Amino acid sequence: MIVVFGSINLDMIFAMDGLPGAGQTLLARSLDLHPGGKGANQAVAAARDGAAVTMVGAVGQDGLSETALSGLRGAGVELSRVAVTNHATGTAAVCTDAAGRNQIVVAGGANLRARADQVEDALLSPGTTLLVQMESDPGETAALILRARRLGARVVLNLAPAASLPLPVLKAVDILVVNEDEAAWLGAHLGCAGDAPSLYAVLGGTVIRTLGGDGVEWSSVGGAGRQPAPAVAVRDTTGAGDCFVGVLAAELDRGRPLAAAIRRAAGAASLSCTRAGGQASLPAAAETDRALGGLAIA
Repeated sequence: MIVVFGSINLDMIFAMDGLPGAGQTLLARSLDLHPGGKGANQAVAAARDGAAVTMVGAVGQDGLSETALSGLRGAGVELSRVAVTNHATGTAAVCTDAAGRNQIVVAGGANLRARADQVEDALLSPGTTLLVQMESDPGETAALILRARRLGARVVLNLAPAASLPLPVLKAVDILVVNEDEAAWLGAHLGCAGDAPSLYAVLGGTVIRTLGGDGVEWSSVGGAGRQPAPAVAVRDTTGAGDCFVGVLAAELDRGRPLAAAIRRAAGAASLSCTRAGGQASLPAAAETDRALGGLAIA
């Protein structure tokens, strides 16, 4: 089972011809409202890939929460540990341009009121994969990581957006997933280079660094490797990173080897880039199976 502790947002998606610069006002071609949040996105990605998923987080008592939770409900994610607070549901403004690039601004709202004690000890057994990100309160996330490690659960941390956690907490993580910017930030924070081998040498747990169109690199106790990115026609990269992390967690939770899990996650993420939206772009397991049969990846 996968337990996701993280953010649940309403995403406001602005379709643009170009992304705005500082001080610039541009007119959007359209506005769409979708469920989002890194935690929810990763939970939906894992559930659509066939995993049993429990979501732990918080929403507000407002008109935004129903849309924010709709994707989780549709994917069959268990929601009994999602708290309802008197703070606004988390919201993200996502601008996407014709080339598939995006700019994202997030207001945490109720996400910052999610608490580690919403996850009882019984959920953090050795048969559980705990998946966390950095859009919730860092102190609560850190406390949950340390408790999960003590109780024997596998801990997967997507350090996104990049934010500080104490070194003992980072060393308690089994698998760290970062993109290029997050890896560079973390390397500067730790006083090392921002590549996967350097971060692994400091932290001791598996480090996976996603490289966009250049694929994925990783370092672990079992060795290092690199996964090329499939060549696809990119429509929208929104949610691709969350797709990668969620499918990776699903594969690892099924007991698949690291390299195989990364290959499937990279294929699913590339497939998501061919579609518009965040959660709307996340593939079902059968779609990923078919794509992996036709994508040119090693």
